[in-house]
Amino acid sequence: MDGLVRVASIYSVGLSELSQLEQEFLRRYPEARLEVEYLRPEKVYDAILAEKVDLGLVSYPEASRQITVIPWREEEMVVAASPYHPLAALTEVKPEDLDGLDFVGFDDDLPISRDIERFLREHHAHVNLTLHFDNLQMIKEAVAHGSGVSIVPARIMEAEIAQGRLVPIPIAGALFRPVGIVHRRKKRFPRAALAFLDLLQEQPVRSVLVSKPSSIGDYD
Repeated sequence: MDGLVRVASIYSVGLSELSQLEQEFLRRYPEARLEVEYLRPEKVYDAILAEKVDLGLVSYPEASRQITVIPWREEEMVVAASPYHPLAALTEVKPEDLDGLDFVGFDDDLPISRDIERFLREHHAHVNLTLHFDNLQMIKEAVAHGSGVSIVPARIMEAEIAQGRLVPIPIAGALFRPVGIVHRRKKRFPRAALAFLDLLQEQPVRSVLVSKPSSIGDYD
């Protein structure tokens, strides 16, 4: 099978993950090509509507008269902390444990920010927002440097956990970030795009929480 597949993705889906998917796709269909562009969420929708891409990968996907959503997976959200933060010793964080703490958040216009704010508000936890960013990489760096804790998808912390720079702490009651595949309604897909869509849907629906070492010493 030959043909070009064009995909727009939010940054936090991960370069490494899509690189692995591309390798598997090309292993199955060596004559096909895959182009991936990383964009802010609203730009992914714009690219879909403008027919610049075949598929989009976004968190908190929203269907509309022109956009179809295919649920892809639910990603567990955890508290991210420096290994030297007092919360790092806990095996689980209750939302009220965050009350009054310095917190690194997302920009207000992002769906993940609104979801986290809703979660904290419902549990009467009032945090001190020290910094906010539009991408997960900057949030992870700020947390690692002691600017506060944050709430992020567990799966995007794997490298920092392995390096001993961040600790993932499960949240009591659990919080999940939905990620979906979006495309233009009634779109006529090339065969290669349908094949890549099938590959995406083979992936696990729910990501597994990365195990947290039991102490700071485990990070050495």
